[in-house]
Parts: sequence; C-alpha cells; structure tokens
Amino acid sequence: MKKLPVSPKALTKAQLAVMNVIWARGEATTTEVWEALRVRRRLARNTVQTTITRLEDKGWLSHREIGRTFLYRAVAPRAATLGRMMRQFVETAFDGSAEGLVMALLQDPGLSSDEARRIRNLIDKAEKDRREQV
Repeated sequence: MKKLPVSPKALTKAQLAVMNVIWARGEATTTEVWEALRVRRRLARNTVQTTITRLEDKGWLSHREIGRTFLYRAVAPRAATLGRMMRQFVETAFDGSAEGLVMALLQDPGLSSDEARRIRNLIDKAEKDRREQV
C-alpha cells in the first residue's frame, strides 16, 4: 500500500465509518458500504457516495472498475492510519504524553475490570517484545 495520504485529522466521524467498512472488506462498492452503514442508522446512499468521492479526492481511497461498477479500496492500512491519528491526538490533547492518555483511560469510570486487565496484558506484552528485540 502507498504512503499515508493528507492528514489523518481530516477524517470526520462519517468518513472514518466508511473507511472502517472498506478496511474490513478489503474493497467495496458504494452500495456495499451503504448497506453496512445503514444497519446502524438511517443514511442516504447519495451521502455515502459523496463521502466516498471526498475520501478518494483526498487520497484516502482508490478504485478499480469492473464494468460500470467501482470497487473502492483504502490507500493505507487501517493500523498505520489509526496509529498516526492516535499519535496526533496524543500530541494535541496530552502534550505528547502517552502516559497522560493511559491515565485518562484508566480513570474513566466506564472502564471495566476486564478492559483494564487487557490493557495491562497489552503493556506487559509490548515490554516483553521490546526486551526480545534488544
């Protein structure tokens, strides 16, 4: 896949919802994206088409044609895009402090014990992986 396009902060909530459908499927038509999204909320197909067109214009999506059908695919992988968005969020909201982000998550009253345990396990695994790389 190509280098990340534009700036991830340019993705709106609606654009990210479209991107998530396309990342999950690998590639999709406008109708497939619309059908996946309208399960959660009422949404016009034209709105999805406009969102997809804007994402392609900004460099987030590309397409290939099969007959008269356009199949859209993401230009950059989900993990790379979300990682970059997260780094920008940490820089902006927490003055670059990943610790600040984790503390905010841990202090959230909505965080369940299971989620806290999974976060702890992820941190332990990341530390172990770093030690093994050295």
